[in-house]
Amino acid sequence: MKFLQYSVLPFLLVVVILSLSGATLAHSHGDFLLCLSLHLANSSTISKVIYMRNNPSYSSVLNASIQNTRFSTPATPKPLAIITPLKTSHIQSTIYCSKKHGLQRRIRSGGHDFEGLSYVSEVPFVILDLLNFRAVKVDTKNKVAWVQSGATLGELYYGIAAKTKTLAFPAGICPTVGIGGHFSGGGYGILIRKYGLAADHIIDAQLIDANGRILNRKSMGEDLFWAIRGGGGNTFGIVLAWKIKLVPVPAVVTVFTVNKNLEQNVTKILHRWQYIAHKLPDDLYVDVGITKVSSSQAGKKTVQVAFIALFLGGVDELIPLVQERFPELGLAKENCSEMSWAESVLYFGRAPRKSLDILLDKNVIPRTIFKAKSDYVKEPIPESGIEGFLSMFLEKEADFAAMLMVPFGGKMEEIPENELPYPHRAGNLFQASYIVGWRKEENAESGKYISWIRRFYSYMATYVSKSPREAYFNYRDLDIGSNNISGYTSYQQASIWGFKYFKNNFKRLVQVKTTVDPMNFFRNEQSIPPLSSP
Repeated sequence: MKFLQYSVLPFLLVVVILSLSGATLAHSHGDFLLCLSLHLANSSTISKVIYMRNNPSYSSVLNASIQNTRFSTPATPKPLAIITPLKTSHIQSTIYCSKKHGLQRRIRSGGHDFEGLSYVSEVPFVILDLLNFRAVKVDTKNKVAWVQSGATLGELYYGIAAKTKTLAFPAGICPTVGIGGHFSGGGYGILIRKYGLAADHIIDAQLIDANGRILNRKSMGEDLFWAIRGGGGNTFGIVLAWKIKLVPVPAVVTVFTVNKNLEQNVTKILHRWQYIAHKLPDDLYVDVGITKVSSSQAGKKTVQVAFIALFLGGVDELIPLVQERFPELGLAKENCSEMSWAESVLYFGRAPRKSLDILLDKNVIPRTIFKAKSDYVKEPIPESGIEGFLSMFLEKEADFAAMLMVPFGGKMEEIPENELPYPHRAGNLFQASYIVGWRKEENAESGKYISWIRRFYSYMATYVSKSPREAYFNYRDLDIGSNNISGYTSYQQASIWGFKYFKNNFKRLVQVKTTVDPMNFFRNEQSIPPLSSP
């Protein structure tokens, strides 16, 4: 009798839920939800963990962290359910039940996947959203922190800044980016030349594998620990939390922005930047942002190149350094501002700096519709090549386009390319990324904007890395290749995109995948495949 009470009550609860949603137990997702309810430790938590399509909160939970609204349209495939686990056992139950009933799951931390793969699938799927796994614990004495995958970069930085002004972490500048995806792809930011990638400073992790086991660095082994630090998310397991080593920074740093346009000889200045930026002292980072802006001539447009810098020191030390090494820039003291490292993140992210509380605001960065691509440049682009791509920004489709050039050198020159899955290290002058956006009301015409960025990418082919043409995994681009939506993907097929992201490290990633997830349970359109078909 006790067994009947234990088994029937959760079953009846799910029947009620399914009837309210218009589903039937004949559907695989009905079986999945029944399975999940039976495995939750407390059935009263179901309404806080499972959101089905007819749940009044379903849309708000789904859209809460969709950052690229290109994948938030009526035609976009929607999950059968969204699972928002409150504890580790809920994740283990989701893995067990989705495996048993053949549902794909997409794992979301911050929702910044450039192709929407953390919350969109062409086959029946559920979203496992880590929004409740967002704890940040900072230990300034030992200069380490534990951060869960559902936290944002802003929450991590806020947690550090609340305790010290002289420790930082070398990750990205967008405060709404989720830790899980960012770390899984390597992750870089404005400290890249001084300290390398975010992944270079991960010293432990807590992961749940395809069998539901909870593993740390010691129990997972060095091969798997290597793979999760840059080999991509939703491939080897679900990383719940990361232990990171914090890095020293001065209490006061200096930033500056110097804008130049076509009427100010910007082609020659940008050409010169290529020879200087990667050779500067590693305390100085000067990146480049290119956009179309209004010209001083009424009714006309021009191209603006913004040179934006972080210096780990004071303005009085910075000015003579730049005037000596990059006099063409014409840097003046009025271009500069001193602030804390945490404030410099907001400065680069174009966010308000009135309070560090902004780092906790998930809506501080406007959500846009966009398509993006990336490249790596190993030789300076000639002035004629620069003139060519600058002219493309004057085309009508480039009203909301941008190009970012991130200088390498410094620490990136010292780390072997097989140290972690991220291989783009020595020999790169800079990383180039391109993005084009458009208004929501122009969605029906999105093809012309995507066509523009593909033409831009084609134009750049002459000037960037070759064999393979390298790309950054965290700037995901399905144009460069993808796995089969369902069924087996061969090593040869996946190599088309895999070598662009990972170069020869792709081989080792496939070996690790074959060992730890041979049935390819964790997968998406650009996840590492096992060597043989399940």
